[in-house]
Amino acid sequence: MSNTEKTVSYTTENTYLTQNELTSKTKNVWLVFHGIGYLSRYFVKYFNGLNPEENYIIVPQAPSKYYLKNEYKYVGASWLTKENTATEINNVLNYIDAVLEAEHIPKNTNLILFGFSQGVSVATRWLASKKLPCSLVVLYAGGIPNELSRSDFEFLDYDTTKVQIVYGDQDEFLTPERLKKEKVKVENLFQGNAQTLTFNGGHEVKPEIIEGLLHQINSKSPL
Repeated sequence: MSNTEKTVSYTTENTYLTQNELTSKTKNVWLVFHGIGYLSRYFVKYFNGLNPEENYIIVPQAPSKYYLKNEYKYVGASWLTKENTATEINNVLNYIDAVLEAEHIPKNTNLILFGFSQGVSVATRWLASKKLPCSLVVLYAGGIPNELSRSDFEFLDYDTTKVQIVYGDQDEFLTPERLKKEKVKVENLFQGNAQTLTFNGGHEVKPEIIEGLLHQINSKSPL
Protein backbone atom coordinates (compact mmCIF):
# COMPACT_ATOMS: atom_id res chain seq x y z
CA MET A 1 0.00 0.00 0.00
CA SER A 2 1.37 3.40 -0.97
CA ASN A 3 0.13 6.91 -0.29
CA THR A 4 0.73 9.87 -2.59
CA GLU A 5 0.06 13.42 -1.47
CA LYS A 6 -1.12 15.53 -4.37
CA THR A 7 -1.99 19.20 -4.82
CA VAL A 8 -5.03 20.83 -6.40
CA SER A 9 -5.86 24.49 -6.97
CA TYR A 10 -9.34 25.87 -6.44
CA THR A 11 -11.14 29.14 -5.77
CA THR A 12 -12.08 29.95 -2.20
CA GLU A 13 -13.57 32.89 -0.26
CA ASN A 14 -12.71 34.44 3.07
CA THR A 15 -14.10 37.34 5.05
CA TYR A 16 -12.30 40.39 6.41
CA LEU A 17 -13.52 43.21 8.61
CA THR A 18 -13.35 46.99 8.33
CA GLN A 19 -14.12 49.59 10.96
CA ASN A 20 -15.13 53.22 10.30
CA GLU A 21 -15.53 54.76 6.85
CA LEU A 22 -12.86 55.44 4.24
CA THR A 23 -13.44 59.07 3.27
CA SER A 24 -11.54 62.18 2.23
CA LYS A 25 -11.02 62.88 5.95
CA THR A 26 -9.22 59.57 6.53
CA LYS A 27 -5.59 60.12 7.49
CA ASN A 28 -4.49 56.65 8.59
CA VAL A 29 -5.31 53.22 7.18
CA TRP A 30 -4.45 50.35 9.51
CA LEU A 31 -3.81 46.88 8.10
CA VAL A 32 -4.11 44.70 11.19
CA PHE A 33 -3.19 41.04 11.69
CA HIS A 34 -4.63 39.41 14.78
CA GLY A 35 -3.00 36.74 16.92
CA ILE A 36 -3.79 33.04 17.11
CA GLY A 37 -7.16 32.20 18.63
CA TYR A 38 -8.87 35.43 17.56
CA LEU A 39 -11.54 36.30 15.06
CA SER A 40 -11.20 39.68 13.34
CA ARG A 41 -14.50 40.98 14.73
CA TYR A 42 -13.27 40.53 18.29
CA PHE A 43 -9.72 41.76 17.72
CA VAL A 44 -10.85 45.06 16.21
CA LYS A 45 -12.21 46.21 19.58
CA TYR A 46 -8.66 47.16 20.60
CA PHE A 47 -8.79 49.96 18.02
CA ASN A 48 -12.07 51.49 19.21
CA GLY A 49 -10.25 54.37 20.90
CA LEU A 50 -8.86 55.77 17.66
CA ASN A 51 -10.54 58.79 16.09
CA PRO A 52 -13.09 57.16 13.74
CA GLU A 53 -13.01 60.07 11.30
CA GLU A 54 -9.26 59.88 10.77
CA ASN A 55 -8.60 56.13 11.13
CA TYR A 56 -9.83 53.32 8.89
CA ILE A 57 -9.14 49.81 10.17
CA ILE A 58 -8.80 46.73 7.95
CA VAL A 59 -8.61 43.42 9.80
CA PRO A 60 -8.04 40.35 7.60
CA GLN A 61 -9.32 37.04 8.97
CA ALA A 62 -6.98 34.09 9.50
CA PRO A 63 -8.43 31.29 7.37
CA SER A 64 -8.08 28.24 9.61
CA LYS A 65 -10.94 28.17 12.12
CA TYR A 66 -11.16 25.83 15.08
CA TYR A 67 -13.05 25.46 18.37
CA LEU A 68 -11.29 26.90 21.41
CA LYS A 69 -10.80 24.57 24.37
CA ASN A 70 -13.08 21.52 24.40
CA GLU A 71 -16.41 23.27 24.77
CA TYR A 72 -17.20 23.47 21.02
CA LYS A 73 -18.68 26.90 21.74
CA TYR A 74 -16.12 29.59 20.97
CA VAL A 75 -14.26 29.77 17.66
CA GLY A 76 -10.73 31.01 17.06
CA ALA A 77 -8.46 31.03 14.04
CA SER A 78 -4.86 30.46 13.04
CA TRP A 79 -2.84 31.92 10.19
CA LEU A 80 -0.27 29.18 9.69
CA THR A 81 1.13 25.99 11.16
CA LYS A 82 4.24 23.92 10.50
CA GLU A 83 2.17 21.73 8.13
CA ASN A 84 2.57 22.60 4.44
CA THR A 85 3.79 26.04 5.48
CA ALA A 86 5.18 27.28 2.16
CA THR A 87 1.90 26.70 0.34
CA GLU A 88 -0.14 28.19 3.15
CA ILE A 89 2.06 31.30 3.23
CA ASN A 90 1.45 31.78 -0.48
CA ASN A 91 -2.30 31.37 0.01
CA VAL A 92 -2.35 33.90 2.85
CA LEU A 93 -0.30 36.47 0.91
CA ASN A 94 -2.59 36.14 -2.10
CA TYR A 95 -5.58 36.68 0.20
CA ILE A 96 -4.06 39.84 1.70
CA ASP A 97 -3.32 41.21 -1.76
CA ALA A 98 -6.96 40.57 -2.71
CA VAL A 99 -8.16 42.45 0.38
CA LEU A 100 -6.08 45.51 -0.49
CA GLU A 101 -7.15 45.37 -4.12
CA ALA A 102 -10.78 45.41 -2.99
CA GLU A 103 -10.24 48.35 -0.64
CA HIS A 104 -8.62 50.86 -3.03
CA ILE A 105 -6.59 52.66 -0.36
CA PRO A 106 -5.88 56.30 -1.29
CA LYS A 107 -2.20 57.08 -1.76
CA ASN A 108 -2.40 60.24 0.33
CA THR A 109 -3.05 58.28 3.55
CA ASN A 110 -0.61 56.82 6.05
CA LEU A 111 -0.53 53.02 5.79
CA ILE A 112 0.07 51.44 9.17
CA LEU A 113 1.00 47.75 9.27
CA PHE A 114 0.18 46.15 12.63
CA GLY A 115 0.79 42.55 13.69
CA PHE A 116 0.13 40.98 17.08
CA SER A 117 1.60 37.65 18.21
CA GLN A 118 1.24 35.20 15.28
CA GLY A 119 0.13 38.16 13.20
CA VAL A 120 3.71 39.48 13.31
CA SER A 121 4.88 36.59 11.14
CA VAL A 122 2.16 37.32 8.60
CA ALA A 123 2.74 41.08 8.60
CA THR A 124 6.50 40.79 8.07
CA ARG A 125 6.17 38.12 5.37
CA TRP A 126 3.64 40.24 3.51
CA LEU A 127 5.78 43.36 3.85
CA ALA A 128 8.84 41.51 2.53
CA SER A 129 6.81 40.10 -0.36
CA LYS A 130 4.77 43.15 -1.37
CA LYS A 131 7.35 45.82 -0.55
CA LEU A 132 4.65 48.45 -0.18
CA PRO A 133 5.75 51.67 1.55
CA CYS A 134 4.28 52.08 5.04
CA SER A 135 4.35 55.03 7.38
CA LEU A 136 4.51 52.80 10.45
CA VAL A 137 5.23 49.11 11.01
CA VAL A 138 4.19 47.80 14.44
CA LEU A 139 5.42 44.35 15.50
CA TYR A 140 3.65 43.59 18.77
CA ALA A 141 4.60 40.60 20.95
CA GLY A 142 5.51 38.26 18.12
CA GLY A 143 8.43 36.64 16.37
CA ILE A 144 9.81 37.47 12.95
CA PRO A 145 10.19 34.41 10.66
CA ASN A 146 13.71 33.07 10.44
CA GLU A 147 13.67 32.87 6.64
CA LEU A 148 13.48 36.66 6.26
CA SER A 149 16.74 38.53 5.72
CA ARG A 150 17.99 42.10 5.70
CA SER A 151 17.70 42.24 1.91
CA ASP A 152 13.92 41.69 2.23
CA PHE A 153 13.58 45.07 3.94
CA GLU A 154 16.24 47.13 2.18
CA PHE A 155 13.48 48.87 0.22
CA LEU A 156 12.33 50.66 3.39
CA ASP A 157 13.10 54.36 3.69
CA TYR A 158 13.51 54.93 7.41
CA ASP A 159 12.99 58.67 6.98
CA THR A 160 9.37 57.94 6.04
CA THR A 161 8.83 54.51 7.62
CA LYS A 162 8.98 54.04 11.39
CA VAL A 163 9.38 50.53 12.83
CA GLN A 164 8.07 49.95 16.36
CA ILE A 165 8.64 46.79 18.42
CA VAL A 166 6.21 46.34 21.34
CA TYR A 167 6.08 43.69 24.06
CA GLY A 168 5.21 43.21 27.72
CA ASP A 169 7.95 42.71 30.29
CA GLN A 170 6.05 39.73 31.71
CA ASP A 171 5.14 38.07 28.40
CA GLU A 172 5.16 34.33 29.11
CA PHE A 173 6.07 33.53 25.51
CA LEU A 174 9.15 35.74 25.46
CA THR A 175 11.77 33.82 27.42
CA PRO A 176 15.09 35.61 28.00
CA GLU A 177 16.73 33.40 25.36
CA ARG A 178 14.05 34.05 22.75
CA LEU A 179 14.00 37.76 23.53
CA LYS A 180 17.77 37.94 23.02
CA LYS A 181 17.48 36.21 19.63
CA GLU A 182 14.62 38.48 18.53
CA LYS A 183 16.57 41.61 19.47
CA VAL A 184 19.51 40.48 17.32
CA LYS A 185 17.15 39.67 14.46
CA VAL A 186 15.39 43.04 14.66
CA GLU A 187 18.69 44.91 14.81
CA ASN A 188 19.92 43.12 11.69
CA LEU A 189 16.74 43.21 9.61
CA PHE A 190 15.99 46.89 10.16
CA GLN A 191 19.60 48.06 10.34
CA GLY A 192 19.25 49.54 13.82
CA ASN A 193 16.27 51.71 12.87
CA ALA A 194 13.58 49.95 14.92
CA GLN A 195 12.41 51.46 18.18
CA THR A 196 11.39 49.28 21.13
CA LEU A 197 8.55 49.95 23.56
CA THR A 198 8.04 47.71 26.58
CA PHE A 199 5.12 47.86 28.98
CA ASN A 200 4.24 46.37 32.33
CA GLY A 201 2.19 43.31 31.43
CA GLY A 202 2.03 39.96 29.69
CA HIS A 203 0.98 38.68 26.27
CA GLU A 204 -1.82 41.19 25.82
CA VAL A 205 -2.96 44.07 23.64
CA LYS A 206 -3.18 47.44 25.37
CA PRO A 207 -5.45 49.93 23.54
CA GLU A 208 -3.65 52.90 25.09
CA ILE A 209 -0.43 51.78 23.41
CA ILE A 210 -2.18 51.55 20.04
CA GLU A 211 -3.55 55.06 20.46
CA GLY A 212 -0.11 56.37 21.43
CA LEU A 213 1.54 55.01 18.30
CA LEU A 214 0.11 57.74 16.10
CA HIS A 215 2.41 60.41 17.52
CA GLN A 216 5.23 58.88 15.48
CA ILE A 217 3.57 59.81 12.18
CA ASN A 218 1.59 62.88 13.19
CA SER A 219 4.74 64.96 12.96
CA LYS A 220 5.19 64.26 9.26
CA SER A 221 3.08 64.49 6.16
CA PRO A 222 1.37 61.42 4.64
CA LEU A 223 3.26 59.51 1.99
